[in-house]
Amino acid sequence: MPFCVIKSRTIKIFLAMVVVAVLLTLSFEGGACAQVWFGYSTRLVPVYRVDTTEKQVAISFDAAWGADKTEEILAVLDEYDAGATFFLVGFWVDKYPDMVKAIDEKGIEIGSHSNTHPDMAKISGETLAKELDISTEKIEAITGKEVTLFRPPYGSYNNELINACSQRGLIPIQWDVDSLDWKGLSASDVTTRVMNNVQNGSIILMHNNADNVVQSTRMVLERLINEGYKVTSIGDLVYHSNYSIDRNGVQHSN
Repeated sequence: MPFCVIKSRTIKIFLAMVVVAVLLTLSFEGGACAQVWFGYSTRLVPVYRVDTTEKQVAISFDAAWGADKTEEILAVLDEYDAGATFFLVGFWVDKYPDMVKAIDEKGIEIGSHSNTHPDMAKISGETLAKELDISTEKIEAITGKEVTLFRPPYGSYNNELINACSQRGLIPIQWDVDSLDWKGLSASDVTTRVMNNVQNGSIILMHNNADNVVQSTRMVLERLINEGYKVTSIGDLVYHSNYSIDRNGVQHSN
């Protein structure tokens, strides 16, 4: 009899944990993040990929250290009628305001990539807030458009960052397909990496100053389009309200 009591209690505890875990995976309508249960604590997770049955993917370019290839990237995007998202660092915006205008005038979405490119998980809350606020203000001052997406440098984040994004109406964005173009890979190798990993709802990470980024962009777009994918901005891919995010960072519509 004692054994049965212990077993019953254990089962009840387990079931209670399952219920809590399910509840914690739900996001609030209009929120920019979702809570996910990890063991005995909750962890806030950004969007890595979007759950969709449509053959739609988003391509993104992080811009921090140069601008000489950016106009050519924009020309390739225009040639293939593809959308994209550029994540800009504040000091890049300061150095290349005309390029920010050019990106915006091409109808390409712009998100924040912080102000000074720090590891966002290793700075104080006050500094973190400034990184978000200053970077978005700089972009909005040039484009006149609200910034709604944020990508943390190095892909580094914590709960404090995700909460700060949510408070500002920013959706934190990661990626599920890393081109590794920053390693100097050939355009062919970049394309192979992307096509081997892409799926419906993927977010592709590239960099505007990578060695072979212009040719890589052309080859990737050509392959994606030939295989039936629609290539858009991240803003056109993600859900902006009434969604949840699972523990793998996949965003689901509720």
